[in-house]
Amino acid sequence: MKYKTLPFAALTLFLFSCKNTDNDYDASGTFEATEVIVSAEANGQILAFNVNEGDVLKENQLVGSIDSTQLHFNKMQLSQSKKAILSGRPDVEVQIASLVEELKNAITDKKRIANLVAGDVASQKQLDDANTRIAILKSKMEALKNSLNTTTSSLNEQGTTVNAQVAQINDQLKKCKIINPINGTVLVKYSNAFEMTMIGRPLYKIADVKNMILRAYVTSSQLSQIKLNQKVKVFVDFGKDAKKEYAGTISWISDKSEFTPKTIQTKDERANSVYAVKIAVPNDGFLKIGMYGEIKI
Repeated sequence: MKYKTLPFAALTLFLFSCKNTDNDYDASGTFEATEVIVSAEANGQILAFNVNEGDVLKENQLVGSIDSTQLHFNKMQLSQSKKAILSGRPDVEVQIASLVEELKNAITDKKRIANLVAGDVASQKQLDDANTRIAILKSKMEALKNSLNTTTSSLNEQGTTVNAQVAQINDQLKKCKIINPINGTVLVKYSNAFEMTMIGRPLYKIADVKNMILRAYVTSSQLSQIKLNQKVKVFVDFGKDAKKEYAGTISWISDKSEFTPKTIQTKDERANSVYAVKIAVPNDGFLKIGMYGEIKI
């Protein structure tokens, strides 16, 4: 999805404060809104799409879905593969059980031979052979444990790899849900249910029209009179002498000057260097994108 802020009419008009009458304004411009183009994050058929132009949507609202059947099948296959891999892990205790018993018997025989040697009934060689047998059994048991643990570790690693693949599938399944990103009003609808879509294809455009932005321009002499978060008065003409006042807040001031927009009629006015500013204005429902507004600092 892409974020952008665009006006829907001529960019701005510029008026100087002449201080002659109370009807003069410091600057004027047009209203904008933060727009978001919501795009598909998966390939496939749009199974559901509950979006219409003019709809007011909430942030994180589910508005549609893209076919995810094949992804579900892939996830099932990976789950079965993981079960098959982990089922091959050896049971260490069972595998070494016979060696454990043999070692117990060898230790018992050694004790018996040691008693016989003490009574001069058995030779020292017999005792040495018993000790050698015990050492060999212990070595075999340790080697088998190491081998079985290595096999178990390898299979666990393979299972972890499958887990990563499942996580990837889960992320793709999540992207098959069309989630609205911001609170706002749908401006344009680009796709419909049952159409095929692909990653990156625009689905609809939405704008936060409850928080409007008035973009205007001030001269370098006026720049010293304004600062961020400063409160200003915004006036909007609704026709038939119906003018309404709004409370605005300066939210952004450009750090670079530019020439006055060409909408200014005279050559001398266009030659002036000005600075763009943005005034945040809460919308009571009457403000529209592209509508003109005037400010008093």
